[in-house]
Amino acid sequence: MVELEKVLLNLVTPMVEEANSLDVRQMPSLNENEIILYVYAKSEDVARLIGRQGSMASALRQMMSIASRIEDKKITIKFETLTL
Repeated sequence: MVELEKVLLNLVTPMVEEANSLDVRQMPSLNENEIILYVYAKSEDVARLIGRQGSMASALRQMMSIASRIEDKKITIKFETLTL
């Protein structure tokens, strides 16, 4: 089984300024054929990860969909700002 959380974390870590505040968590889904990953980061970093018109987020979702094919599941990535 591929650890999709670690794969996504390795992809987004070089893209943020504050890597120590970055967190990726897998959340349960009502659909057994779906994997939901949440990326938590500071608001400036979330903006950087989403990109202009969502282009960076779209690219990350495409790359992760390739990794999720091993488990034959749909992957959903959501970006959230950290609240301290």
